[in-house]
Amino acid sequence: MSKTNGGGRGGQELTRPAACEARRLRAAELFAQGRSAAEVAAALGVSPESARRWRAQWSKGGVAGLRRRRASGRPPKLSDAQLAGVEEALLQGALANGFDNDLWTLDRMVQVIQRLTGVRLAPTSVWRLLHQRLGWSVQRPERQAKERDEEAIARWVAHEWPRIKKGHAQTRPGLSSSTSRASRLSR
Repeated sequence: MSKTNGGGRGGQELTRPAACEARRLRAAELFAQGRSAAEVAAALGVSPESARRWRAQWSKGGVAGLRRRRASGRPPKLSDAQLAGVEEALLQGALANGFDNDLWTLDRMVQVIQRLTGVRLAPTSVWRLLHQRLGWSVQRPERQAKERDEEAIARWVAHEWPRIKKGHAQTRPGLSSSTSRASRLSR
């Protein structure tokens, strides 16, 4: 999502964080010219308190002090190398990882991750890891009855369905399949 920053250079599209950073960097240029915080606030259309805060950050850290920083957060429990090993194991399938069928569940994935990395994750964390870091999505198996007989279904579709379909047109006396609704109504 991007917005146009009317005060931007050359009318280029800027995201909100980029536009805010550009405004702070413009404030640094004005501070370097000797302008006061009140003058900078008026020139950039910000509150005097913001301009004073930016001036303090600029005095302490220079232009680098006004640049945006990536949002910090808790580091991931699995490194990229560990994640690659987990993904490889998951791609081999549940049978290859010692389970009795080839269906993955979050609980099974928790077991595999713990066996490979020694890290125990909650099922919700495993889902987040698969979805956000690996880009995987939910895949649900198609459900079919165990008693399903494909040959009987094919035979029914080939022989019974055409007979039923033909019989449907003949069940309505006095109407052929080519009779239109308009001609029936005009009678």
